[in-house]
Amino acid sequence: MLKETIKVACSNCNLRELCMPIGLKEMELQRVDDLVSQRRSIKRGATLFHNGEPFTSLYAVRTGFFKTSLTTEDGRDQVTGFQMAGEIIGLDGIVNEHHTCDAIALEDAEVCVMPFDRIEEISREVGALQKHVHRIMSREIVREHGVMLLLGTMRAEERLAAFLLNLVQRLQARGFSRTELILRMTREEIGSYLGMKLETVSRTFSRFADEGIIAVKQRHIHIQDAEALKRLVNPQVCH
Repeated sequence: MLKETIKVACSNCNLRELCMPIGLKEMELQRVDDLVSQRRSIKRGATLFHNGEPFTSLYAVRTGFFKTSLTTEDGRDQVTGFQMAGEIIGLDGIVNEHHTCDAIALEDAEVCVMPFDRIEEISREVGALQKHVHRIMSREIVREHGVMLLLGTMRAEERLAAFLLNLVQRLQARGFSRTELILRMTREEIGSYLGMKLETVSRTFSRFADEGIIAVKQRHIHIQDAEALKRLVNPQVCH
């Protein structure tokens, strides 16, 4: 079963501050609680939504990890992003009312389903929610711009360093370690996202390990020298 219908209150969720507006009044909180129609369980490797599917809802990731991807004209799988707990998936569907990518679970996951017509309706009453949705959309635009910059101007080691720093920063905001991370995605998926061949990704990981910047044990990464990663990404700022 892909779907499990469980009513959930946003006000009691430990991820509330990550995916919901902060500082709402009691009455506003009750209205925002009405946003979530159900929780949905997605098994590892299963698809939350497909490219071309009609857009009806945004999804807040409650547990687990996702990748968004699309199939290129020559049949390759192009990864467009990775999403973790506390982040919203489905914004791609707002513009043309259908999804423009596939969202696939990289591990067993759970999402809160938020019908978009309900978001629009409640946003009219709770101004902070509308502002919050705009902020999420803006962050997505900034992130995509950052990725384009990354792919257009950076060398392989700079791309991988930026990727690892971004991942750690997002995990840290969720209370995880700033130096330890388990990669939920494969080296191949990282390469697809960063515009690098699999061999280049593996070689760059090995180089970072040889230089003592990271320690790698399969998918477990220990960041030993975060400053070295930062210097790679932004040499003029770090001394």
